[in-house]
Amino acid sequence: MPFFLLIARLSFGGKPSLHTRESEDPMPVIEHEAEIEASQETVFGLVSRVEEFALYSDAIETIEHLGDGRYRWRIRVAGLPLSFDVEITESVPPERFAWRSVTGVPNRGCYRLTPVERGTRISLTLEYSLQNPLVEKAVNAAANPLLRRLSRDIIPRIEARLQSHQHRRE
Repeated sequence: MPFFLLIARLSFGGKPSLHTRESEDPMPVIEHEAEIEASQETVFGLVSRVEEFALYSDAIETIEHLGDGRYRWRIRVAGLPLSFDVEITESVPPERFAWRSVTGVPNRGCYRLTPVERGTRISLTLEYSLQNPLVEKAVNAAANPLLRRLSRDIIPRIEARLQSHQHRRE
């Protein structure tokens, strides 16, 4: 979850899946897709404000903006504190937002936003490697319950945030 993937997917409900991709550098992959009743532009505005992700999940302890599209994440997964720096690798409003880690826990992720009849479909992909087989096994075992819990926690917080922004405009 910057575990962005985790968060995004988690944030928007739906059923997450956990698997490993066939590639030169196979990492566990968490994929999640959900729909939210908000415009593509509004949702992009939300997912591109990286520092605010800490407001949506208790698993995220802090996110610090380091400048030049880089952020330091401090999270807790399965009771373990983890830290990593990420850089934004792609920002194509209002369709795509991607990142990759540059230090700490190797991870990369992407939000893809697609307009649908009632709002926006959010597709989140997160790949990570904990470089410790025992820790990775524990995190993998906890990933699906963690994602479900985060989805329950984050969706109401995001929807409330979107509603408060809409009320301010009125």
